[in-house]
Amino acid sequence: MKAVVQRVTRASVTVGGEQISAIGRGICVLLGISLEDTQKELEHMVRKILNLRVFEDESGKHWSKSVMDKQYEILCVSQFTLQCVLKGNKPDFHLAMPTEQAEGFYNSFLEQLRKTYRPELIKDGKFGAYMQVHIQNDGPVTIELESPAPGTATSDPKQFLGGWLVTRRSTWMLGEHYVCLTPLVVREGAVVDLTALVPASPT
Repeated sequence: MKAVVQRVTRASVTVGGEQISAIGRGICVLLGISLEDTQKELEHMVRKILNLRVFEDESGKHWSKSVMDKQYEILCVSQFTLQCVLKGNKPDFHLAMPTEQAEGFYNSFLEQLRKTYRPELIKDGKFGAYMQVHIQNDGPVTIELESPAPGTATSDPKQFLGGWLVTRRSTWMLGEHYVCLTPLVVREGAVVDLTALVPASPT
């Protein structure tokens, strides 16, 4: 799951020439849901967004307060294009969760936000619609979040093959999914740190 969080003085969403939602001071969250996202990634992302310190405190100290601390508004917009992988110059979106699954997942994300924060302060766009998103970025301040973090295992170790520990790893920099093979070699009580990355189809 990827999110682009922008600190805003105001933001709004227009569909078909009609404004459907708007906020004042707060944050605008563009959210990209991947094939591999689960409830665990959802809850982690909600915590990170709500506790991200992008606002000043009362004394003017930067990076001290979160949107919850300030009781500001949040505008969420689903954006599958954040899961883009370039094939040459052409965007490919095969890593994005399919629309029929993603809509329910996105609604669960909104529900978790509202359950954790003040529901009346959470606004959103229209899932699957062609939208114009108007953002007045304050700063500008734009933060990219990813759950799990780039280059970290997406789950606990699942299986052993001979002397190899097998996990699935999302390698953000390469834009691919890999199976991570780590040899289970112990020398003097320490595991040898050697990793092989083998391309794998996303599940």
